[in-house]
Amino acid sequence: MELKGKVALITGGGTGIGRAIALSFAREGASVAINYSRSEKDADSTVQDINNLGVSAMSIKADVSNDSQVREMVDKVVSELGRIDILVNSAGTTFFVNADDLDGLTEEMWDKILDVNLKGTFFCCRAVVPEMKKNGCGSIINISSIAGISGVGSSIAYSASKAGVICLTKSLARTLAPEIRVNTIAPGFVDTRWTSDWPEYKEMHEKATPMRRVANAEDVAVSAMYLVHSDFVTGQVIIVDGGRIM
Repeated sequence: MELKGKVALITGGGTGIGRAIALSFAREGASVAINYSRSEKDADSTVQDINNLGVSAMSIKADVSNDSQVREMVDKVVSELGRIDILVNSAGTTFFVNADDLDGLTEEMWDKILDVNLKGTFFCCRAVVPEMKKNGCGSIINISSIAGISGVGSSIAYSASKAGVICLTKSLARTLAPEIRVNTIAPGFVDTRWTSDWPEYKEMHEKATPMRRVANAEDVAVSAMYLVHSDFVTGQVIIVDGGRIM
């Protein structure tokens, strides 16, 4: 898929991985809708940066775990930007609970993590399907995590939600082919503002990674660009972790 003239919707697109992907798509001529739930200033700043590249962009608030808000978001994007060709599900949340602290992982934590990371991903995928099928093609990229493969992450619930995203990706890739391709990127530790408060955790990953560094958001954006351009790749998981779990 060539990006010039296309429209991408990126959830959680105002910061970190979502922002890096948004800017990379915009540099190749795609218009971009930046979804946010709380980070309005960051989303608006990303929109301005995209506009400065000479392409259209918009920010739009929606809770991805709320199906009606997701459907309204998709309708607004199509109304303002004309279409949706690409969806990147980058919105996510977690709580930090040690794996051996089973009682510390409350039902409310489970619900929040699964609602945003797994149900929200499904809601967004489902909402864009009619538009993508109308256009004759589409690319969906879900952001998972190596936690969904190794079972080691910020919490058991987070790891389970990201494993669910991988399974969801494969199910949707079978269901939506050949018009719509669905793939997953599974990063390891990514050096973003969200992880900046844990320097010791970053250092631990650097030492355990063959590439001797952790990923940055642009590393993930490179993989997203590959998946958008690769018209014969679907149902796949690209691990971006510098060899951490090979």
